[in-house]
Amino acid sequence: MTTTASTTAPVADARALGLAHYAARGVLEHVLAQHGITFQQQVALRAVVTAAAAQTPHDLVTQVRGSLKADSADIRATLDELLAKQLLRADGAHLRPTDAGRELIAAVGAETAPITARIWGGIPAEDLAAAGRVLALVTERANAELAAPTA
Repeated sequence: MTTTASTTAPVADARALGLAHYAARGVLEHVLAQHGITFQQQVALRAVVTAAAAQTPHDLVTQVRGSLKADSADIRATLDELLAKQLLRADGAHLRPTDAGRELIAAVGAETAPITARIWGGIPAEDLAAAGRVLALVTERANAELAAPTA
């Protein structure tokens, strides 16, 4: 007799989402630690490197806060850390990536690409599309909760 795995998939819920997020983030943080930067530093630096135009510190704080829901003061401290590490440089009222900052983002991307392929590889396109729709809806609803006035 052959045994087969159950075809009943777990129902997606907040716990499953959180576990997936922290597992994937743990993988990324392992790579980032080898480069001496934190997750928040990487998010901020990536925002600068991938921006179509130079951004002010205020623009970056707003963008990173929208992504991470982190405290503005913590994000400003992160930008200061990136300046001190010479991964960002001030250019008048704007922040720009240094060559070292661009190289770091490229290196992290190159190191995580094969890991990402192993994690996401083989998942059927229709499952990815369904998960994408659910995650977009969860994000929209959570953002609405954060924006709602508190009682």
